[in-house]
Amino acid sequence: MISIVCVYNDERAIGELLLKSLEKQTVPYELIKINNTSKKFPSAAAALNNGGRDAKGDYIMFVHQDVELLSDTWLADVEQALGALPDLGIAGVAGTRDETGIIGNFFSGVPPGRSWTTTIRSPEEVQTLDECLVIIPRKIFEKRQFDEKACDDWHLYAVDYSLGCRETGTRVFVLPMEVHHRSDGIGAKKSPFTLFIFKFGLSYTAYPREYYRALGNILKKHSSTRVIYTTCGRWDTRYPLFLQRSVLVGLIKYPWTRFRRYIRERQ
Repeated sequence: MISIVCVYNDERAIGELLLKSLEKQTVPYELIKINNTSKKFPSAAAALNNGGRDAKGDYIMFVHQDVELLSDTWLADVEQALGALPDLGIAGVAGTRDETGIIGNFFSGVPPGRSWTTTIRSPEEVQTLDECLVIIPRKIFEKRQFDEKACDDWHLYAVDYSLGCRETGTRVFVLPMEVHHRSDGIGAKKSPFTLFIFKFGLSYTAYPREYYRALGNILKKHSSTRVIYTTCGRWDTRYPLFLQRSVLVGLIKYPWTRFRRYIRERQ
């Protein structure tokens, strides 16, 4: 059985998407809802750890409130797939491993449209996962939970957990399971100049200050990993984060990354 843990602050969103799709599932599951409308929990890690500690299932699925499972047999299919994965530490529906970009079978936005991921037909090993939906074997979670100190807001807790799994000898997988995530991704308010350079592919999107704070913590914590790939970008642990965030670096890094991807695809 799968235990489903969801922290939410929007009754309508969780009801219309996650809960509605769960009602159609063909197998039993445990649902642990964490109401954070009063902001009781300061971070996703704190809230999800609180719910995960109460889970009774063989696997714990941590999922956003605005995610919809796109099959009535989604839970049955994913439980079967998880049981066949060797040395599983954590699995998800979107992730990345190198310069080739993001893989996963999910729709995003409102209305839903095909995301900018590479579709997969079977589970594939990656370096890190996106936070929208991740699944951890309960026996693994009992030994190590989300890092509430490094990820003290609402970002990158799955990235940190993925890297930790790899460092301790377990593996990270993306599953070929379709979901709809009603989100256009995180993002801070952008200036006209930022929007201009992003439109022409000259820089990465600017993210909230809290995102970069967590990212800085992760780069220090996992400094033994030279390059960390996330669904929001590529980050090098050897260089200061403020330099990697700069527009000037973006003007160089983004075209160079795309060029390397182009060469790799034709080898």
